[in-house]
Amino acid sequence: MISRIPLTIIPFILYNIGLAGLFGEPDPWAATLFDVSMISGGVWSMTLGDLLVVVALLVLLIELVKSTSTSSASIIDHMLSLLVFVLFLVEFLLVEGAATSLFFVLMVIALVDVMAGFTVSLRSATRDVNLR
Repeated sequence: MISRIPLTIIPFILYNIGLAGLFGEPDPWAATLFDVSMISGGVWSMTLGDLLVVVALLVLLIELVKSTSTSSASIIDHMLSLLVFVLFLVEFLLVEGAATSLFFVLMVIALVDVMAGFTVSLRSATRDVNLR
């Protein structure tokens, strides 16, 4: 049952933990984690928000792989993913602290998860239909 939980809920929960101030700063997502001096002379900085986007993209990859299964429970998986996207959308529209570009990108990642899941299911369903 726990494998049915959409992993896109992880970035949602992490963002809300930061929004609640449990990471210590008013805007923890702008905090720089590290800087790397590049050969070109430029400096690449990784912020906590950037790391959250990377985590969300990795979670999206796992969700896309999960969506390729053609079990009967895949409909439940898609509905739960849709619920996570709706949570993102409602929070984006109603919570002041969620009106950021970081949260918007996370919401788009959740939308891609929903759209890809349904698309994969529909495409695999058309292959299962035998016309005689």
